[in-house]
Amino acid sequence: MEYGILGILGLALAVYALINIWQSGASGGSKLLWTLLVLVLPVLGFIIWFFAGPRGSTARV
Repeated sequence: MEYGILGILGLALAVYALINIWQSGASGGSKLLWTLLVLVLPVLGFIIWFFAGPRGSTARV
């Protein structure tokens, strides 16, 4: 049962990452590469995206 919960959590994180990738202000090619990374390596792709992925369009000061 624990693996089922972990699978659902991994899927939810991947979906969250994909939504944020496609809503970011990054170029189309960059979005495509990040999407492929998250789809091919869901957990590792999410972790890499979380720390290094394209950010939203909000300005940082």
